[in-house]
Amino acid sequence: MDEEKELKVITTDPDSGYMAREGKLEGFFFLEHRTVDMKYNIITDVHVTQGNVHDSLPYIERLERQTERFGFNVEAVALDAGYLTNPICNKLEQKKIFAVIAHRRFQPTQGLFPKWKFTYSKEQNIYTCPNAQELKYSTTVRKGYKHYKSNPEVCKTCPFLAKCTRSQNHTKVVTRHVGKIERIGSVKTV
Repeated sequence: MDEEKELKVITTDPDSGYMAREGKLEGFFFLEHRTVDMKYNIITDVHVTQGNVHDSLPYIERLERQTERFGFNVEAVALDAGYLTNPICNKLEQKKIFAVIAHRRFQPTQGLFPKWKFTYSKEQNIYTCPNAQELKYSTTVRKGYKHYKSNPEVCKTCPFLAKCTRSQNHTKVVTRHVGKIERIGSVKTV
């Protein structure tokens, strides 16, 4: 039997949208999206959507409106982590617009090795664990993260297993975003 979903409806303002986000108030809201000129710190566009519309959805349309309306030659944009989506990254790359987009850092599970204990080799496209074993590329998921997996046959006898993974099949998975920038000394390379 299909599970019934609760449908939230508001009669006083049916144009609003129900928003439920971690760390935010929950309820029926509108969202305001602002575009700010970085050089002069002037708001050049304000767009309102329902509260249940993700911040990233109107972004490209608003950017194109700015370039058409004001004749802006947009060379670079700075965006928060909510805008780190494949459609936005692809469109900005097509338009040859340099983008600085934050990404969310995932908190390591208490008691397990943090990600920085695993060394990445760009040349080999692998991670090496604290026990010098390779985690090979497995797949890339829709959100743009590459998965690197260990060999469970090697891991199940590893002395660090309890500090590495709680996986029932003894497989460690390390993720890496496709847009991850490498640091070489103080110079960043893509």
